[in-house]
Amino acid sequence: MPEFTRLTLDSLRHLRTRLPALSPQALTLLACLGFTLLYNRRFWAAVIEAEPPAGLGDWGQLVGYGVVMTALHLVVFLPLVGRLTVKPLLTILVLVAASVSYFTGHYGTYFDTHMIDNVLQTDTREAGELLTPGLALYLLLFALLPVVAVWAWPLRRRGWRRALASGTLWWLGSLATLAVALLLSFQSLSSLMRNHHELRYLVTPGNAIVSTGQVMAAPPPLPEERLPIGEDARRRPNADATPRLLVLVVGETVRAANWGLSGYDRQTTPRLAERDVVNFRDVASCGTSTAVSLPCLFSPQGRGDYDERFTRSHESLLDVLQRAGYRVEWIDNQSGCKGVCDGVERASPAPDDYPGRCGEEGCLDGVLVEELSRRLGEIREDTVVVLHMLGNHGPSYFQRYPEAFRAFTPTCETADLAQCDRQAIVNSYDNAILYTDSVLDGIIGVLEENRSLSSAMLYVSDHGESLGEKGIYLHGLPYAIAPQEQTRVPLVWWASDGFLGGQGLDETCLAAQRDASLRHAHLFHSLLGLLGVESEVRQEALDLTSGCRLPPA
Repeated sequence: MPEFTRLTLDSLRHLRTRLPALSPQALTLLACLGFTLLYNRRFWAAVIEAEPPAGLGDWGQLVGYGVVMTALHLVVFLPLVGRLTVKPLLTILVLVAASVSYFTGHYGTYFDTHMIDNVLQTDTREAGELLTPGLALYLLLFALLPVVAVWAWPLRRRGWRRALASGTLWWLGSLATLAVALLLSFQSLSSLMRNHHELRYLVTPGNAIVSTGQVMAAPPPLPEERLPIGEDARRRPNADATPRLLVLVVGETVRAANWGLSGYDRQTTPRLAERDVVNFRDVASCGTSTAVSLPCLFSPQGRGDYDERFTRSHESLLDVLQRAGYRVEWIDNQSGCKGVCDGVERASPAPDDYPGRCGEEGCLDGVLVEELSRRLGEIREDTVVVLHMLGNHGPSYFQRYPEAFRAFTPTCETADLAQCDRQAIVNSYDNAILYTDSVLDGIIGVLEENRSLSSAMLYVSDHGESLGEKGIYLHGLPYAIAPQEQTRVPLVWWASDGFLGGQGLDETCLAAQRDASLRHAHLFHSLLGLLGVESEVRQEALDLTSGCRLPPA
């Protein structure tokens, strides 16, 4: 046996002899106290910010909240506790609590059902960016050491009758404590939760357990085949025989607050600023994560009536366009289309084809320009190409652009944002937008050079990002409490004269809506209008082209 291992085991045996034997319930109480005091720092910081304590009574109120939290966890966990189950159960809870508390504390995330969906849909590349030295050190202190203590702690031996009676008394006592604590704290606690209902998503580990349970208890399976929408869809004839091409560029994690065309104090979009584009300044996303916003973008439902089950069980905008006679292709430089592109042609840039732009962390978005350029010469019919960008996907903003676009310095050169000051993080994020500006400019340039197509481009980001405002980073907060940095996104439109003339569109009329308050919900219906698709599923009130169609010549 290696010397280190032998010394470690000897240390654990020595520790066991010095620790008092506890019942499984008492050990669970210690763990729950640890959760309350050590793993809920973000919760306590938010409570103190919402209701700053001004006197001894206010501090007593905070103690009451702590009793409620501890007793609530006890009431939930004690029925699962026994001599054989307590240590495996507490191991799982400690690992969950440590992981959740790291992300709530370092990035300001909230763990609700959407966050659990994000976790379940995250691929290995995205997950790898979050595995930082800071996380490893945190888990060493708040996961590994507590787990070692749990397994080292000796348990008291009792017969099954005494153990059952003791467990029942512990549970009843915890329930009584919870009831009394709630009674004493009810008025202040109910007011706090009513005015700041987002706090429930910070109670660790209960937030992750409840949200995971809600996700796992989802409704019955969806139908094997998606239900059709827009079955009456048909194209209006083009004014000439030139094939129409719309390139829909779906951005990732780009917020309007840092978009140069929308008034940011830095010019992060210099190339688009020199082009004849329409930039819509006030656009609200459907969600604060790709898992919600991407399907919603291609659904006839907006955020107000968004139903995830409906969206997943029904066809998308792309199916309607195909039914109307358009050829549709999805080119992905991301982690997938969340089911949106099922049923259409799909492709992804092959890293071997772009050795200068691709590495272990993925491909830079410039490959999308080249992928599009390769395909233009083969287009002989009305076509829609969707380009799904990697964009500003965090936290590794520094990996989203080549060195030539490192214009704003110093930059944050790590995925562990806690290691960087906020300005360095913002600089890296802005450099990534600067690169997105170049990619979009390149797409427009490729379309302009091809005279055989009547082409247009529309760019929209799926959601925004927090960059440290109020201590919050990344995205995914519940929409009701999400800051505008996560919900306001850029939307840019460009079209050739041939596309506008062929569709009979008045660009001046479209441009006049640049300051209108828009939502992702406008995209489904406006794209049908832009592409001349007639269908009952199109809502005229949400179609930006409704009043912008020129009378026939």
